[in-house]
Amino acid sequence: MDIKFGLISADSHVVLDRDAFTRRMSAARWGDLIPQVIEVEGRNGSVERWRVHGEVRQGRYVSNCPIVMGTDRDGRVRHPQRWEHVPREAYVPAERTKALDLDRVDAEVLFPNDPAHHFADWRDPDYELACVQAYNDALADWNEESDRFIPLVMIPVSNDIDVVVREVERSIENGHRGINMQTRLGDGLHDFTDPYWDPLWATCQDLGVPVNVHGPGGLETSWGLPAWEDITPPVLHTYWTIPTCIAPATVIPHMIFAGIGERFPRLNWVLAESGVGAINYAIDGCQHEWERLHLWTEGLPTPPREIIHRQVYANYWFESAAIQQRDRIGVDRIMWESDFPHVASHYPRSWGLIEETMPGVPESDRRKVLFENAAQLYRLV
Repeated sequence: MDIKFGLISADSHVVLDRDAFTRRMSAARWGDLIPQVIEVEGRNGSVERWRVHGEVRQGRYVSNCPIVMGTDRDGRVRHPQRWEHVPREAYVPAERTKALDLDRVDAEVLFPNDPAHHFADWRDPDYELACVQAYNDALADWNEESDRFIPLVMIPVSNDIDVVVREVERSIENGHRGINMQTRLGDGLHDFTDPYWDPLWATCQDLGVPVNVHGPGGLETSWGLPAWEDITPPVLHTYWTIPTCIAPATVIPHMIFAGIGERFPRLNWVLAESGVGAINYAIDGCQHEWERLHLWTEGLPTPPREIIHRQVYANYWFESAAIQQRDRIGVDRIMWESDFPHVASHYPRSWGLIEETMPGVPESDRRKVLFENAAQLYRLV
């Protein structure tokens, strides 16, 4: 990959075309269960929404891409209500590369977007696998069109572990550069600390691809208070997203004290869209507890600080303190992210926010955070 701008987003979100699943899944077998966009009646007339497994995914939009939608007269972001309103730079790879050029971004790691969050909800392994394979194949097509798109493997979590491993191997062969993994998977499924997943960790370690945990990683159901009655959608969004910063202080201790870091010392973990601050707390908190409780006598001989510095990466995009305290986790372990095309993105003025948050940072550190770390981790150059 050619680096032209010196900027790689370690967290953006793919928007698949409305026919991404209908073109790739068997209509004879799955029929109307295939994820597809349909017309439904909204509060103010006819709108379009995704339907998955025969159930309409209710929400405020047909696609989560407000940063390319512009704003209304009051300066508030807009969301598309019909597919015809979705800008092509969100879901057409050739048009999206133009958006990357406009924002002066070389490449982007692609995490899921609607409707690719719910395929395991029905505990139907065959259905989930068909959806997941369609999703992974669609991302492989993006990568084939341009190596500026860095796909991550979606995991068919309700399937047997050997099926999971085969899907990862198949997708990596097709160009994917890591896996996207939830940490809390719900009733009847194995959470990520369960040794059940060891064959997956071993496969990722052997293939040299990182485990990526996005935002709360499934932990959002375990923290926070119920929303109040008259909360507005913009406030609800903020109320839900800001606490994702808690995730690293939960994921890291679980990964370390469940022995995953000990058993798989070459397996890298990326904590995306949850900032750096809680990782600094996790470094001190895990090390303190390890020392005070003599946890090396409990089968955990490696100091947590060493595991974190060796195996954990964090993302930043607006968190000034992350740059000021970059030596705590290590400047080799921080990667910039855009969050395009979600509302928190600073597109198409990402470089303005970068300059605001990186005053006085040496050029060598800037290069590492802005593109070199991601290029090395995802094997882009």
